[in-house]
Amino acid sequence: MSHVEDPQSGASAPTRSATGTIDRTDRHDRGALKARPRDDQDQIDPEEYAKLLDIYDNSFRNIAEGEVVKGTVLRVTSSEVVVDVGYKSEGIIPVSEFLDENGQVIVEAGDIVDVLLERTEDREGYVVLSREKAEKMKIWDEVEKAFVERKVVIGRVIERIKGGLAVDIGVRAFLPGSQIDVRPVRNLDALRGQELRMRVIKVNKKRGNIVLSRKALLEEENAEKKKHTLETLAEGKVLKGVVKNITDYGAFIDLGGIDGLLHITDMSWGRVGHPTELFKVNDEIDVNVLKYDPATERVSLGHKQLITDPWANVMERYPVGARVTGKAVSLTDYGAFVELESGVEGLIHVSEMSWSKRVKHPSKILNVGDPVDALVLGVDPTARRISLGLKQVESNPWHDLAEKYPVGTRIQGKVRNLTEFGAFVEVEEEIDGLIHISDMSWSKRVKHPSEILKKGDVVDAMVLNIDAENQRLSLGLKQLATDIWDDFFSRHHVGDTIEGKVVRMTNFGAFVELDEGIEGLIHVSEFDDSRHATKGEEKIDLQVGETYPMKIIKLSPEERKIGLSIRALKSDEFRADWESYQESAGDGTATLGDHFRNQ
Repeated sequence: MSHVEDPQSGASAPTRSATGTIDRTDRHDRGALKARPRDDQDQIDPEEYAKLLDIYDNSFRNIAEGEVVKGTVLRVTSSEVVVDVGYKSEGIIPVSEFLDENGQVIVEAGDIVDVLLERTEDREGYVVLSREKAEKMKIWDEVEKAFVERKVVIGRVIERIKGGLAVDIGVRAFLPGSQIDVRPVRNLDALRGQELRMRVIKVNKKRGNIVLSRKALLEEENAEKKKHTLETLAEGKVLKGVVKNITDYGAFIDLGGIDGLLHITDMSWGRVGHPTELFKVNDEIDVNVLKYDPATERVSLGHKQLITDPWANVMERYPVGARVTGKAVSLTDYGAFVELESGVEGLIHVSEMSWSKRVKHPSKILNVGDPVDALVLGVDPTARRISLGLKQVESNPWHDLAEKYPVGTRIQGKVRNLTEFGAFVEVEEEIDGLIHISDMSWSKRVKHPSEILKKGDVVDAMVLNIDAENQRLSLGLKQLATDIWDDFFSRHHVGDTIEGKVVRMTNFGAFVELDEGIEGLIHVSEFDDSRHATKGEEKIDLQVGETYPMKIIKLSPEERKIGLSIRALKSDEFRADWESYQESAGDGTATLGDHFRNQ
């Protein structure tokens, strides 16, 4: 610092430094120079004095309004901070401009601070200064420098605004939505309060506009990372990555400048409903490179491949016949999937759920999440399938049925259902027997079971057959009543003459009702024998509903069939008449009848 020394008094006058600023040791205003004694002034050359005075005045003129200057803190009060910037008078700044985040004053007397000279003098004669505005002007300078030199700026997201985000980088700046990330960001509100690294892509100090880009910086950084990643990328290599995005079908993993797809099927050996069950965005995970295509730069990743496949030795852990415990994890129309361990599931088919109940859907037996005890029925490691049985852990009630109800046993049950071919009767809980329509009546031709039974009826029936393997129980209703066929066969024999009513005609004969529920057949060949018809007698024409005498020519108890003949009856009548005629002749004289008989 240089000074101009007064020849008479030795007092130093301020002089301009090499930088153009004013250096002062003693703070004297212009009036102090004028107040010196006359005899002192007489000692100074008037021209030299005028030059010194002009230099002093011009020193203040060089501090222009709107410039940022350095000032010295003279004192700090509860409401203001007095700062000397080397002007004729001090400046007063509100103490609020010197508070930190906790409200504490951050300056004290003697500190050097940057301030903005707003006006050279207010009404009270003080210099008008602002530290806040000086800081903002400094920031603008730094922003412009960052724009020119492509430097990184760090800012905090203030709020979401139209088109993007407002960011505080010391001054308010705009981060467009398209410049936030290399991928579209759907939830901008989630970034509020976060600190981001960005580049300045546009600045206009006059208009107060600053436009930022985080995307540009990320693209530059990703390009460097990608270059390094591609140099080391290879199939089979294990890498660390960060979960960048999650979809319904998988997760995109950032490997360092390049993304790879971790498909949901390659996340775990076990069942995965959605990728969010295992991972969340920003998780750091290890992945295995399954496939890499340098041409398209597509990378397929795997996570489950980092651990041993649980199906590798599944037959050792789950041999056929072993009883296992698991949890029902899924139900389908054809069965239930049971998780035995992570990555290993078995299927219980609907047919293997109950010995006696016909299961239409697994939900009738199990619910998702239910614990399940089952028996291993089959294992196919290649197809990754295990067949399980639920009913096999319990005894088969059908195997005990034959001992409890041997054939011929009379049982009682409730009619549970009717079909066209019979009625299902509940013998025990979940065990039904079938009364076939043919076993409902000895005599009545039943067209539908509802003619004999109705749903809910309690009936007595006889056990006809038990097929435990196929789970079938045959019952009979008519077997408890007297067999009218046996009764008929016991009372009639071949050759007996009987009367019967024709009930229906067919092209091969006539069906004749002999007793209630008992029918026989007259074959067309047994209708009549015209050779024995007497003169003037017409051939018989059978009519439905008419009753005729006839002869039993065949009995078949096993097949419950009866053969009838009118022709045989006519032949018997002719033979009887002839024998009667012979007996009446008595004298042994040959007649015309003998002649014909001998022919």
